[in-house]
Amino acid sequence: MNSINADLHCHSVLSDGTLTPEQLAMRAKSNGVELWSLTDHDLVSSQARAEESARNLGMKYLGGVEISVSWLGQTIHIVGLGINPYDQRLIEGLRKTRDGRMQRGQEIARQLAAVGILGAYEGATAFAGNPELLSRTHFARFLVEKGVCTDINAVFTQFLIEGKPGYVGHVWATLAEAVTWIKDAGGVAIIAHPGRYRLTDLEKDSLYLAFLQAGGLGIEVVTGSHSPEQYVEYAKVATQYGFYASRGSDFHDPTESRTDLGVLPPLATHLKPVWSLFQL
Repeated sequence: MNSINADLHCHSVLSDGTLTPEQLAMRAKSNGVELWSLTDHDLVSSQARAEESARNLGMKYLGGVEISVSWLGQTIHIVGLGINPYDQRLIEGLRKTRDGRMQRGQEIARQLAAVGILGAYEGATAFAGNPELLSRTHFARFLVEKGVCTDINAVFTQFLIEGKPGYVGHVWATLAEAVTWIKDAGGVAIIAHPGRYRLTDLEKDSLYLAFLQAGGLGIEVVTGSHSPEQYVEYAKVATQYGFYASRGSDFHDPTESRTDLGVLPPLATHLKPVWSLFQL
């Protein structure tokens, strides 16, 4: 079962990706994906299109979302798989989480203007398929288009991160709220790309234990955000804490993303795949 080509983390133009749900489904299918999930940030309105496209192409599908969570002053992402996208408590919780993105965007633009980069709010909004989900990625694409930076990675070393122009913190959902919304919508909660977070070993242990206590079940092990060494590291974490393991490219764009849909290595055979929790 671990050898199933499952890609359970990617983003469409409705959040911070550049392809439509239909284009993503076709790309996933052409790359051999058998089980797919679209996990747009703090949004489930893309789910009906994604599921219909997946079914029409003969792929199995799990409803998905990626929820922004504030934890120890950082933003942590929790993926929900197998969710009912019509669950009203989930929809309302995500709406509250999205509130404030436009105001944050205006403050990001103000900071960039202060260092001589004008028109950032309008420029970033032009890249946003959904203005409610205006994100740092949209500002990054504007900075690349404007020639301020050569690529997205360069943006996130010079701008938009703590201590650099354009960094604006935001209070998202709590860990317990995100996990509860996912569970109440019939889904399974998973810690996304744990290797990306700047946490000490003690803080990581605290996160994992709090997540388990809230009812979380899984962790991404093989992801486009991890190195091969981290595949091994987080396989050990999954075993140590009893997590189910997930796999997903975190694909956003054909030129920006480190990993394409469906091309990651399989999960290690000793891990419990998260998709074993579902009737597929």
